[in-house]
Amino acid sequence: MRRFILFGIILLISNSLFAQINISGKDRELLKARGNKTLNGRQLNDTIGGNKFDEEVDVELSAKTHYTDYKIISYEKDTTLVDTTLTLKKDRIFNYIRKNNFELLAFHNLGQTYNKLGYNFNTVGLFPAMGERAKRYNFYTVEDVNYYRVPTPTSELFFKTGIQQGQVLHSFLTANLTPQLNLSIAYKGLRSLGNYRNALASHQNFSITSSYETKNKRYQARAHYVAHNLMNQENGGLTTESIDLFTTDNPDFVDRERLETTFTDAESLLKAKRYYIEQSYAIWHHKDSISNKDSHLQIGNTFTHSRQYYNFTQEKASPLFGVAYSNTIMDSTAQKVTDNALFLELKSNYVLGKIRGKLEYTNFNYGYTNILYLNSQTVPARLDGYTVSIGADWNAQFKSFYLKAKTGAIIKGDFKGNYIKGTAIIKKDSLFTAKASVLLQSKSPDFNYLLYQSDYIDYNWSHHFDNENTRYLGFSFKSNKWVDAEASITQKDFYTYFDAYSKPQQYSGIVSYLKVRAHKAIRYKKFTLDNTVQYQKVATGNEVFRVPEWITENTLFFSDHLFKGDPLYLQTGISFSYFTKYKADEFNPLLNEFVLQNDQLIGAYPVFDFFINGEIRRTRLFLKAENVSALWSRGNYFVTPTHVYRDFTVRFGLVWNFFI
Repeated sequence: MRRFILFGIILLISNSLFAQINISGKDRELLKARGNKTLNGRQLNDTIGGNKFDEEVDVELSAKTHYTDYKIISYEKDTTLVDTTLTLKKDRIFNYIRKNNFELLAFHNLGQTYNKLGYNFNTVGLFPAMGERAKRYNFYTVEDVNYYRVPTPTSELFFKTGIQQGQVLHSFLTANLTPQLNLSIAYKGLRSLGNYRNALASHQNFSITSSYETKNKRYQARAHYVAHNLMNQENGGLTTESIDLFTTDNPDFVDRERLETTFTDAESLLKAKRYYIEQSYAIWHHKDSISNKDSHLQIGNTFTHSRQYYNFTQEKASPLFGVAYSNTIMDSTAQKVTDNALFLELKSNYVLGKIRGKLEYTNFNYGYTNILYLNSQTVPARLDGYTVSIGADWNAQFKSFYLKAKTGAIIKGDFKGNYIKGTAIIKKDSLFTAKASVLLQSKSPDFNYLLYQSDYIDYNWSHHFDNENTRYLGFSFKSNKWVDAEASITQKDFYTYFDAYSKPQQYSGIVSYLKVRAHKAIRYKKFTLDNTVQYQKVATGNEVFRVPEWITENTLFFSDHLFKGDPLYLQTGISFSYFTKYKADEFNPLLNEFVLQNDQLIGAYPVFDFFINGEIRRTRLFLKAENVSALWSRGNYFVTPTHVYRDFTVRFGLVWNFFI
């Protein structure tokens, strides 16, 4: 950890060596005319994190290069640009997962999990995940990894203070060794003690990426290596007596370490490593000199190998989880997955874009070391086997109309599954973008629903559940001039969940879920009122699937350049967030999953945050007073019936980009 902090300090000291870059006045006017979203046909980007923005780009770059040369390439090969401006969206993603957490309800400590206020069922997949979903917010999937193409070495340093004796540092460096070969390396280290007993979080994320293409672009390859080490002390929440002391604001327990927690000796750890490589070769390649469009026929391969380990340890078994085989708990789950796919891709005007077909073989091995004989049930040691699947993707464009379709199905092996998804998009210059999506999917529940072993007797099971069937229909409309809105309807058959006793169950009925969200920013001179409101309704299945009916986030802020020559761009204001009461799921630290509970309502409390953010050249500075409302409100800000949100606290940090 120390060597990476030293690396960050060296980057800071080296800032005086970096050159400057300027956007031309012509480019600035073009950005304004196009609604600040695109330039020369390319989508602009929030930062190296990969989130889109709506504000004016104000990057300083050197005379030798242009800021549009600094490219970020996603897993789907969408190209965005590095951006060093300060916007409200930058404030929204200034957290340890570096994503907007509008639908997430954070636990009190940095590095802990989130409870969910809303759900998105629009992702596709055939293969079940390992489980332990509460540990996955700081986990990088294959789709989360970006690749880069930059004319000069480019880096970013992210720093934010933690909750008592801690911080998070994310350092990133990428460079093109040649115009065809790019390398990047990134490390994120997090350590935060927290205000309550046994709540320490210690995370390490390490990644290396590489991308290469020949000068004639016939051969292309990209690869990455990602490693995770995510450790959390688990306190199980407050005891019943401590909850009473918290809700009555007992002045003797303002020091939260005096409140008793359920556990003081439990710890969970998720370790993972993944190797990924994708390569393709164009059997046939043609570039139209008139339209400047490429056509090709490619053959390619993707290979992924991953290993994951989840451990839960406890010095002394607790009766809250039931009877245990041993006095000391040492649960361990392992998974190994190897995936190999061949694909053939055609890009041509004859198919109005690009079409790809693939054949995929997946080998998996999940489980434990011993077979258990529990009463009349045998709990096997492992689930291991293979699947063979086929799939196809089609991306087409006709003028301002875009069509994306993908399908896949397991045709042989130890699991069954299939999906078909279609998306239609209409773009009207910079005026608006309208999108409609439909998804039909059948997929196995996660592995930990099917097989689990523990030193606690009640946490041993083996099930043969039906596939979860998902039907999704979604619409969205985005416009700088009008309002951003989206709506979706989801129906799920055989919805799988953990009941109030932490047992895996499947719902026999249909879960029907409606979600509608609207966003609008109202600007008046140097003031902006940014509003996001979400309405949700569970028409059927509310006994097993629960969300708050209303969620809102509203921010009033002032923004302007200060001082002569505009060296400082300032944004300051106050944010308000709120959600209506609902029976939120409880957190089970042994499974690292959220489980059903039927007794306690949480919510209906306001949270006010006051912030002062500034931009100086390529540095964004963030200072925030969080949960200011805790200074005058009662202790009612729960995230589960036994876990609470953080008290009033002041934290600061920065994001600093370097272009050598």
